Amino acid sequence: MRNKSFAFLFAIGCFLSLRSNGQQTTVFEKDYIKASLLKVASWQMQHSNKKPLNDWTNGALYTGIFAAYEATKSPLLLDSMMAMGTRYQWRPGRRFDHADDYAITQTYIDLYRLKKDKAMLQPSLDSLDKMKSLPGNEVKKHGIIWWWCDALFMAPPTMAKLAKTLKDPTWLVLSDTFFRQTYRLLYSQEYHLFARDANYLIDANGNGKRESNGQKVFWSRGNGWVMGGLVKLLQEMPKNYEGRDFYINLYKEMANSLLALQQADGLWRTSLLDPGAYPGGEGSGTGFNCYALAWGINQKILDKPTFLPAVKKAWVGLNSLLLEDGTVGWVQPIGGDPRRNFNANSWEAYGAGAYLLAGSEVIKLVK
Repeated sequence: MRNKSFAFLFAIGCFLSLRSNGQQTTVFEKDYIKASLLKVASWQMQHSNKKPLNDWTNGALYTGIFAAYEATKSPLLLDSMMAMGTRYQWRPGRRFDHADDYAITQTYIDLYRLKKDKAMLQPSLDSLDKMKSLPGNEVKKHGIIWWWCDALFMAPPTMAKLAKTLKDPTWLVLSDTFFRQTYRLLYSQEYHLFARDANYLIDANGNGKRESNGQKVFWSRGNGWVMGGLVKLLQEMPKNYEGRDFYINLYKEMANSLLALQQADGLWRTSLLDPGAYPGGEGSGTGFNCYALAWGINQKILDKPTFLPAVKKAWVGLNSLLLEDGTVGWVQPIGGDPRRNFNANSWEAYGAGAYLLAGSEVIKLVK
């Protein structure tokens, strides 16, 4: 353990050195990226006490921590994830039909793939089996189970991971059914963006919530959730899956829309169509978008000459939000629409998770 701790602290020292000697490095050097991933993960794991660790906010964080582990191979990150799972007895959230409560299961599955201990999966499987067979409150209240766009980050990747890990395609088929319900309800064919939920749809008479400039309300983090979820879903989906083209086309449509909506500083504003009313970039939406676009370049799904400049701008912008201690600042608090209720010191676990996911893909672009 002493050797692990020394290696971790050495990486943090490198980060501080790089930050204080900016003329000697850039945010696109691998040493900087690895050190910043470790620094952000370390700070956030010490401050993730706002919610239970198997809550969705930390579920999003731990997907980033696992990605950072894959990029750095830090044994302390792996040990921390294992300790979290053991502490919570590998349980998802308590609501069997709520997508948020399966975000943490993504990390449980990733760890299961390393450790091969079925106990890491069983509590989530027990809960998901209830979802398949019992009526739940979400459908009763909203008509569909994944009624808000954030859900597309939380649950579809979990079910796709299970399908691949257990060699049971029924999980992917079920995810596909639920995903398309959300798509039909919330996706704008005009703007190629998702409304957060039905409260932000405009009816046939033109009535509904709008921004101060008259535009429809499209939330940066909400669409970042969808983009991040699409990436995670496509990573697990077989190349020959009959519905894969639907997801690839959706991903490309959204990528092109988000490319056009990125601001000059590389950051996306919390309101995508009324950026002037929300000065200052937002960290979590930008992090998820940076992650998703970098992944598309790495997978040769997106045109590199077109999208690489946007990813570079986004990564520079994200690092401008990073405080010396590893805090990812300018993160909008928990909510469901664009707000102005955050500043340089505002942080949430999912903001760090988004940064870690972004860095884990950007580092693959560095030669």
